Amino acid sequence: MANPTLNLHHLELFHHVAKAGGITAATRTMGYGIQQPAISAQISQLEMELGVRLFQRRPFKLTPAGRELIEFLSPFFARLPEVANRISGKASKSLRLAAPTTAIREHLPAVIAKIRDRQPDLELSLVDASQKGTFLMLENEEVDLAIAELEGKPPSATRCEVLARLPLVVLLPSGQVWPKGGLPALARRSPLIRPPGDTAVTRLFRKGLTKLSLDWPSSIEVSTIDLVNAYVEHGFGCGLSVHVPGVPFPESLQVVPLNNFPKLVIAALWRGRLHPLAEAVLEELRAISKKLSASL
Repeated sequence: MANPTLNLHHLELFHHVAKAGGITAATRTMGYGIQQPAISAQISQLEMELGVRLFQRRPFKLTPAGRELIEFLSPFFARLPEVANRISGKASKSLRLAAPTTAIREHLPAVIAKIRDRQPDLELSLVDASQKGTFLMLENEEVDLAIAELEGKPPSATRCEVLARLPLVVLLPSGQVWPKGGLPALARRSPLIRPPGDTAVTRLFRKGLTKLSLDWPSSIEVSTIDLVNAYVEHGFGCGLSVHVPGVPFPESLQVVPLNNFPKLVIAALWRGRLHPLAEAVLEELRAISKKLSASL
């Protein structure tokens, strides 16, 4: 005979009936509404799965099999509220965030300081993640809230809220001037330093170049925007970057906005019901975004 597959809800109903001393009494003591015929039908299904009678209906009396089952179930259901409270208490002070390096360094410290004022025993997990890594962590429910670059629609079952649309810029090293021929002339004369080809910034840049029928292959590919700035400062070429409000570029660099290019969308993303602390973080980020967007 195959092992029975037991429904946890059916076991819970049996536990209520056994403790109350009958189905009618159980309908009056349970914390949620369910009618007597439904209880009777579901316990009959449980008995069918087990192949035994669990109790005598009238007068109510547990069978030997019913007594054995209730002895097993009682410790589990008795401890369930305690365990639920412990898990809920831990979750209420735990917050898991994922965000790009710039956001972690420049904007999140002030946000986290305000959240810590509200929750002094805050347990924070903060992950520097790429767009792809962020989506994977959200899917696996490893983070409560993520800040990420967004291209197109978010992954299925993921909710999002756009926080900012940031313009792409070209950085020129000290002493180099914007040529009269504009971007086409610059692309012909200057080496390009940019982030990796699989980043949203570079993909958007390529879309803008394609619309202008331009090709500007990179001479140096670096892993972060910060390194773009550094290598442009050292005179290795012009750089592709993003204007992030509140994050100044080195004074030695000339910053030229790419006004007709697609903008980089930064969004908050989450799945399911938003964690209360994550909601507080999102509120702070909305305020920061509104203030900084006014300076673009």
